[in-house]
Amino acid sequence: MLPDTDTIRNVARASASELTGRDIQDRQKLVTSGLIDSLAVLKLISLLEKKLNIVIPPETLQPEDFDDVPLIVETIERVARAWK
Repeated sequence: MLPDTDTIRNVARASASELTGRDIQDRQKLVTSGLIDSLAVLKLISLLEKKLNIVIPPETLQPEDFDDVPLIVETIERVARAWK
């Protein structure tokens, strides 16, 4: 079962902060600002999968899907609906 939106948002923010070593705000751009690169996006996906106990198939995603916290939440919810 997919966690609620607030839980996904909190985990996404914490995971991005863990990866970058700095506090991340919801609308802070991660990929387009260069804060994380495509390899770091894969690490972010791995962290999200582990912390949320979900599977995110990377072949269906683009790095821009993880550019900020709201996009991450939207992406996870979209992927979860597709896998139901």
